[in-house]
Amino acid sequence: MSIIVTPEPGEATGEVAEIYAEDIADMGYVPSHTRAMATNPEAYRAWENLIGAIARPMDKRRYELITLAAAGALRSKACRLAHGKKSLKFISENELVRIARDYHDAGLSAAEVAMMEFAEKLSTDSAEMTDADSTTLREHGFTDREIVDIALAAAARNYYSRALHALGVEVDVPSGLSEPLRSALVDTL
Repeated sequence: MSIIVTPEPGEATGEVAEIYAEDIADMGYVPSHTRAMATNPEAYRAWENLIGAIARPMDKRRYELITLAAAGALRSKACRLAHGKKSLKFISENELVRIARDYHDAGLSAAEVAMMEFAEKLSTDSAEMTDADSTTLREHGFTDREIVDIALAAAARNYYSRALHALGVEVDVPSGLSEPLRSALVDTL
């Protein structure tokens, strides 16, 4: 549990109340990660703008696969669960369970596997990355812009997940996740 004291949704005021209201409208509740990060509402809004600028031009399935790979490498249960739920808009539950358990054996395209491996390496050993890592993406058909977007999506997940870890933010399990999917997303972390 985080030591960060946050207002209850009914007690929040100003920009924090607006941020909370957006999550309530979207998800029906205010997740712990929103409550903690909204402690600095200006930074929270900057984060939302940044992640929007990164994700908006990307294929949504691709963005979620990169996010799941980075969150998995970081052992971020909060991000794996939240983005597991979001991924259901673009990936069937059966496929998502397979991806979460072992994306190398989930029937993904070689390009999808390559970008997930890139996101994992960025999240665990970025100082050892070389042009060879980006070249692998190029060999799978990614353009310069797509390679940059893959790197930015994975790096952004590192920022957010690491902040949640550092603050000891409680992990929320989104409603509507089946037990097999929840288990696949977090039991190996």
